[in-house]
Amino acid sequence: MEEVRRRPDGCRRALSEAYDTALLDLDGVVYAGGRAIEHAVASLTTAREGGMHLAYVTNNASRTPQAVAGQLSGFGLPTTAEDVITSAQAVARLISEQVPAGSRVLAVGGEGLRVALRERGLVPVASADDDPAAVVQGFDPALDWERLAEAAYAVQRGVPWFASNTDLTIPKERGIAPGNGALVEVVRIAAGGAPQVAGKPRPPMHRETVLRTGAQRPLVIGDRLDTDIEGAWNGGVDSLLVLTGITTPAALLAAPPEHRPTYVDADLRGLLRPQPEVAADGTGFRCGDWRAEAAGDELVLDGVGEPLDGLRALCAAAWTAAGTGSCPADATKSLRALGM
Repeated sequence: MEEVRRRPDGCRRALSEAYDTALLDLDGVVYAGGRAIEHAVASLTTAREGGMHLAYVTNNASRTPQAVAGQLSGFGLPTTAEDVITSAQAVARLISEQVPAGSRVLAVGGEGLRVALRERGLVPVASADDDPAAVVQGFDPALDWERLAEAAYAVQRGVPWFASNTDLTIPKERGIAPGNGALVEVVRIAAGGAPQVAGKPRPPMHRETVLRTGAQRPLVIGDRLDTDIEGAWNGGVDSLLVLTGITTPAALLAAPPEHRPTYVDADLRGLLRPQPEVAADGTGFRCGDWRAEAAGDELVLDGVGEPLDGLRALCAAAWTAAGTGSCPADATKSLRALGM
């Protein structure tokens, strides 16, 4: 894989045939809240029937793997708890490597976090006065002020602080809502310092995923540049960005090297088809019937056809112009021409 990616890759085979394991984010990729995202179930069913192993890798630490597997099975995706890897599991392993076995841990999060701690032989507690050896935060939509205050009290006393992840937002049915990172910020403002973080894009999450799945040729699939795609970049594996969640086309064009995916597609149907080549064309780049180049302070696009091909060509123009930075060129007109 290139150290600095300058264009999306092509792939002559369907991605589900070129890779043995799909490491799938959940929120914004497979579902949004309690609703399956359009085309997700049918696409994943076809990929699995073709021999691809599906593993679900989520930064959301609020629920147990069993609960997540039950929801996915309810959507028509037969799933076991062993197919689900959570940031709660990754952070519990990280804590267990730094505190004695049987230690108390102040758990500020949902049931998924407490179950993961017990799995590592740790004892979840609810108060800073319970003499915890560590304090850990994980997402919980029912979290209240008192539990955040307990975390702040423990951190102020010098108790080692961990977080399952620091995603500032989470996609829900009604829109974008505050994520665990926003709750971590509340404790940081009150207590100072910074936690050790286990979830995507940090290496502990990638390690947990590889240990639990045994993937040989994994493909990370996500909707976020700063967690899913950067996590793949940190792990040295390929990635597919789907545009069903957080990331906008404009943000994709401005991505620095660690946020540039290997492939780009609209949704999970991208798993089932080859990816088109993006080729150099003079001072610009061509994909399908579209040609894009950086001209001064603007990204210019010409052509007609599949809008995603136009976006891929724009990515090549923007990322090449940016090099190791972030492209400042204006793509407003070009994205409008693509209906984006």
